[in-house]
Amino acid sequence: MHEYVIEGGYPIHGTITASGNKNAALPCFTAALLTDEPVILHNIPEIQDTNVMIEILRSLGAEVEKISKNNWRVHCKEIKTSELPAEYTKKVRGSIVFAGPLIARTGKCEMMPPGGDVIGRRRVDTHFLALEQLGANITVNGHFLFTANKLVGADIFLDEASVTATENAVMAAVLAEGRTILQNAASEPHIQDLCNMLNQMGAKISGIGSNCITIDGVKKLHGTEFTIGPDYIEIGSFIGMAAATKGTITIKGVRPAEIRPLKYSFAKLGISWRIEGDELTVSNTQELKVNGDIGNAIPKIDDMPWPGFPADLTSIMTIVATQVDGTVLIFEKMFESRMFFVDKLISMGAKITLCDPHRAVVCGPCMLHGDHLVSPDIRAGMAMVIAAMCAHGETRISNVYQIERGYEDLVGRLKKLGAKIRIIEADK
Repeated sequence: MHEYVIEGGYPIHGTITASGNKNAALPCFTAALLTDEPVILHNIPEIQDTNVMIEILRSLGAEVEKISKNNWRVHCKEIKTSELPAEYTKKVRGSIVFAGPLIARTGKCEMMPPGGDVIGRRRVDTHFLALEQLGANITVNGHFLFTANKLVGADIFLDEASVTATENAVMAAVLAEGRTILQNAASEPHIQDLCNMLNQMGAKISGIGSNCITIDGVKKLHGTEFTIGPDYIEIGSFIGMAAATKGTITIKGVRPAEIRPLKYSFAKLGISWRIEGDELTVSNTQELKVNGDIGNAIPKIDDMPWPGFPADLTSIMTIVATQVDGTVLIFEKMFESRMFFVDKLISMGAKITLCDPHRAVVCGPCMLHGDHLVSPDIRAGMAMVIAAMCAHGETRISNVYQIERGYEDLVGRLKKLGAKIRIIEADK
């Protein structure tokens, strides 16, 4: 195991290219199980979570070959087992999206409950609801056992707009008999990528990008070649990092439409950018000042399902707000433990009042000082990296595996942007 050591006070400057969307790569890997023909995937981020998904695929009997950097060939000609290895499923929440394609392909999936970020209770009930209505039987006894003799299309209303439950339902439905109507579906860019890839494989999916998806089942899917879109969460993280460190950054390879939901929340902190083609630039000339609501009321930055502000960026906004002049309320509605990392920011000198598990009031700007931090999850870990880059002195961050689950070559890319960051071996 290794750790990061970061010397603060160095603004980032330079140009990077956005990595592929982690949350699109994971279900697109599992979608390769739906055909016995090869699938080629481009722009796959080289991160810990994709490494785990690749190992699970190989354990099931898939041939997974790296063509070149960020490009992979997956051939699921034969599925040797429908049981996922526990040592991998506990590492990544995305392992749950093996259920839909395995049930559709083999009629069975057996797995331990998925792992991933420890940010509060993360229900799987919605997955069960959708798959059961398509004809699956589910047994829960310390592990999950999904079985189905035949999948049949259904009119399904999800009890919450769950991203991974939507993905599982779509992948199960593409080979089901008849039509499936999926209402209250999630519609994030990564779901759109998955649906577009499945259509390239011969699926019949309409309503992509909306909360009502229609799937007409087909008997067979074929192989395809597909390029994953950019990771808008990573892009938002680097926007926040540039603003907080008072740096300038140009990010190449963005999809402007996917950045629009970020605009208004960042604007509340005085942060803006310009987009030319697929390049986004954040300048160091803007004034970081909270823009109050009408009547000069304290503004609120809150998350909601797409196309609202993404929950994965609330941790980033919390640390950025500590470097902005004014007071703002961060309201994280979805996960009751995501905000618990703020005690670490407070120990660094941040002026944050945690009102309850979901709300934090941040007053800035604050002078932060270096500390020893432990990353609890991907996004809080990235927030800690940004905090360290703003702080006076040196900060040491442990459990960086959690950060590397979601950010490709973070240390290397930050060094190229001028950050003073190095890797050391962790104390035993």
